Amino acid sequence: MTLAVVHSRALVGIDAPTVDAEVHLAGGLPSLSIVGLPEAAVKESKDRVRAALQTAGFEFPQRRITINLSPADLPKEGGRYDLPIALGILAASGQIPLAALEGQEFLGELALGGTLRPIRGALPAAVGAGDAGRALTLPRANADEAALTATTPIHPADHLLDVCTWLRGESERPRQPAPAPDDGTRASVPDLADVQGQQQARRALEIAAAGQHNLIFIGPPGTGKSMLASRLPGILPAMTPAEALEAATIASIAGERDPASHWGVRPFRAPHHTASGVALVGGGGHPRPGEISLAHRGVLFLDEVAEFDRRVLEVLREPLETGAITISRAARRAEFPARFQLLAAMNPCPCGQRGDPTAICSCSPEQVGRYRSRISGPFLDRIDMHLEVPRVPRERMRAEAAAESSDHVRARVEAARERALARHGQANGVVEGPEMERAGHFDSEALCRLDAMIDALGLSARAYHRVLRLARTIADLAGSERVDEAPVVEAMSYRALDRPGSGG
Repeated sequence: MTLAVVHSRALVGIDAPTVDAEVHLAGGLPSLSIVGLPEAAVKESKDRVRAALQTAGFEFPQRRITINLSPADLPKEGGRYDLPIALGILAASGQIPLAALEGQEFLGELALGGTLRPIRGALPAAVGAGDAGRALTLPRANADEAALTATTPIHPADHLLDVCTWLRGESERPRQPAPAPDDGTRASVPDLADVQGQQQARRALEIAAAGQHNLIFIGPPGTGKSMLASRLPGILPAMTPAEALEAATIASIAGERDPASHWGVRPFRAPHHTASGVALVGGGGHPRPGEISLAHRGVLFLDEVAEFDRRVLEVLREPLETGAITISRAARRAEFPARFQLLAAMNPCPCGQRGDPTAICSCSPEQVGRYRSRISGPFLDRIDMHLEVPRVPRERMRAEAAAESSDHVRARVEAARERALARHGQANGVVEGPEMERAGHFDSEALCRLDAMIDALGLSARAYHRVLRLARTIADLAGSERVDEAPVVEAMSYRALDRPGSGG
C-alpha cells in the first residue's frame, strides 16, 4: 500500500473541522513535501516527524513522499498534525496496518524523541470526533480535557510507540474515563456573607444574578465595589451541561486554564483598565478569543471602568446586544460566543470623594462631567442598573447582624430564574423588548407610571425595554406573576446615572 489516509482536526474559531492527512509514497529521488495550505509550523512538521520515526526505531521511507492536508483551502497551523502525518507514513509504508486507522482520529505534536506534546483546542476536536462517530487519540496531557465530552472514546498516549503498539494489536488501548465532577468548586468562590452593610448593593447584585442584568457600581474608593463584584459568580444559577461545555471549549481554544479542573464553574474575568480592544474582544493573525469570550456564561468585571480607553469600551456595544463577536482578518474569519454578564465599577469623580460625607471633594462640576463622559451614552444605555455605593460607617457595620450567605441568596436567584425560563425560555435580561412587553404580564398602571418616568428623564427606547426586563426580574424574585407599580419604581431607582444632575 502506497497511500494512507489518517483523520485529524483543525481549529477554526470554536469549531474543529475534519482534516485528512493523505500520505502517498512514489518512486523517484527521496523527498517529502506537504501541501494543503500549511503554515510555517506545519511545514516544519516533516523534520519533527522524520526525527521521531527514526528515534523510535522505524524506517523512514527513502521514497518520494507527498502529504496532502485536505481540504486544501483550509489554512493549517500548529504542530497538531505531527502524529497523523507520522502514522500516515508508517501505514503507507506497511509498518502499521492501515485497517487499524479506520474509525479513529489522531492529534498531537511530536518531540524529536517521539514523545507526544499537548496541543491547543483538544475539547472541540473531541466533540467533533464524537459527532463523526470516531474515537480520538491524543497526548495524555490533553486527555482529561477531551474526556469532558463523555460520549467520545478518548485514548491518551505518551509516545508514538504507544500508539503504534495499539494499532498493531500488541497491547490493549487505554480509554480515558470522564472526570468526576468536583463537588467543592463552589468553595473557591468568595461568599456574599463576607460583605457587611451595603444592603441596597446586595439587593442589586441579587437582581442582576436572577435576571442576567448588567450592573455598574458608582462610589468612593473602599466602599466594597470590587468585593461585591467578586461575589456575583457565587450567587449565579448552576451551569447546565451545555453551558459548561461551551465555557470549557473556549478555555480550551485559548489555552487559558485547565477546563477539566474548572468544569461547571462560571468564569469571572477582570481585565486591567489598560487592556486593548483586541485583548477584550479577541483577534490576532490567527483569531483567538478575548476576555469577553472567556467570560462567556460568566461575568466580565471592569473595575475603574472610566479609566478604560473610550474606544475600547465602544467595541463592547455590539457583543452586549448580540452575545457574539465576529473577528475578520484578510484571510481568516472567526466567530466566538460572548454571552457574558457585565459588571463594572467606577469612582463618582476624578478624586473619588464626591458624595462621601467623611471627605471633601476637590473636583469642579466640569471635571466631574468630563470624567463621567468617558463612558458614552450608548454604552451606558446597555447597562441595566446604575447604583451608587456609599461609604458605610464602621459603627453601623458592627451593629448589623451577620449577612446572608451566597447559598441562601442563590436559592432565591435560581427560583426566580426558573420562573423566567418557564415564561420566556431564557433569562429576563436577554429577552427581546417587544417579547417582554407582550408576555411580561405588566399591569396597565405600571406601564403608565413607567412611561411618565421615561419621558421625564428623556431615556431611549433601549433603556425603556431594559427597565421592563428589570421590573420583570424584581417581580420574579417576589414570586409574583403580575408586574405592578412597585417593581417598576424599584427598577427605575437603579438608573442613577440617568438622573438630572448626575454628571453623566
